[in-house]
Amino acid sequence: MTPEEYFSALRQQMVAEIAAETIYASAHLGKAALDGRVMEVMGKVPRHEHVPAELQPYAYANTPLPIGCDKTISQPFIVALMTDLLDLHTDDTVLEIGTGLGYQAAVLAELAGKVYSVEIIEELAGQAKGRLGRQGYTNIEFKLGNGYYGWPEHAPFDKMIVTAAPDLIPAPLLGQLKAGGRMVIPAGLPDAQQLLLVEKDRQGRVTTKEVLRVRFSQLEGADAARG
Repeated sequence: MTPEEYFSALRQQMVAEIAAETIYASAHLGKAALDGRVMEVMGKVPRHEHVPAELQPYAYANTPLPIGCDKTISQPFIVALMTDLLDLHTDDTVLEIGTGLGYQAAVLAELAGKVYSVEIIEELAGQAKGRLGRQGYTNIEFKLGNGYYGWPEHAPFDKMIVTAAPDLIPAPLLGQLKAGGRMVIPAGLPDAQQLLLVEKDRQGRVTTKEVLRVRFSQLEGADAARG
């Protein structure tokens, strides 16, 4: 078995685990299966290329993994769920806050038209850009900066995804979300975080829905923004 065949088999096993966990969480989610397009992409994107080399054998376990700089790559089920909640279309422009090593950005880039990704840690941002470039993605743009403030030059965005948790939803991000758009974001105090689906209607009214209890690292830059 070649390394690629080995990792492909592990990916399919990961997809089966995501499907099982979705069924387990169906009472919270209101459905027992995620979008087939999302599951197809989860079975395609090479997660092992977005973790440190020594962790590649564990890349397809349904668990978060450390990626350096005191950060983690999210559990595959959470990546799939957050992507599913965005309801992506091929012409969508997406803002991602928290590039990490680029795995979520790769998943988004397979389903959306354009991805703008912001990372506050220079070392991670540089690695992500290199990894995604080698994988041939041309529809992702990167910014090194404080994601709390979004990326106003390219706003408004059809969809937004935030992969670290502020206490409260950042006002700049709400302002950059297009009318009719949606944002998926974990928010709350560290021991009481909820994954939220935020929707802005055509009149600009914002509604939020709690989806699931989660545990994310805190959004860097939120403290500076408050200060």
